[in-house]
Parts: sequence; structure tokens; C-alpha cells
Amino acid sequence: MLTHKQLLNSKWTAVKSINKQKHFLVTDVEYDEDGVVTKCEIQAIINKEVSLINWRDLANKDVWLQGWK
Repeated sequence: MLTHKQLLNSKWTAVKSINKQKHFLVTDVEYDEDGVVTKCEIQAIINKEVSLINWRDLANKDVWLQGWK
């Protein structure tokens, strides 16, 4: 699993399609002054739709797989 510092530009596959999309890229990560992630944005590869996500949800292997599968 990636640390929050390695999130930007990481690739993810949704186990179950989200709005008919399976492959995503983390396109924006923002931190507060203590280095805690305050925003994590993913973008669908095909239709470029952007969504906010709790970056810790990416650790749930029932929902997300690291890389493009």
C-alpha cells in the first residue's frame, strides 16, 4: 500500500465499476500544515471525470486494486 506521500499520480482499478469506469489516476493531493491529507482527487482515465475520495479507502482491497488491472 502506498503512503500518503506516494499518492500523487498513482494508478488504481475499481473492483466494481464506478459510473462505468474502472481505471483511475490520483491527480491532486492536498495536505495541511501537519502533512495530513486534506484532499485526494481521482480522475477516470476514459471520460476524465474527477471525484474526491478519502485516500484511506484505497487500502480496501474489496473496492480498490493498486495499478491498472
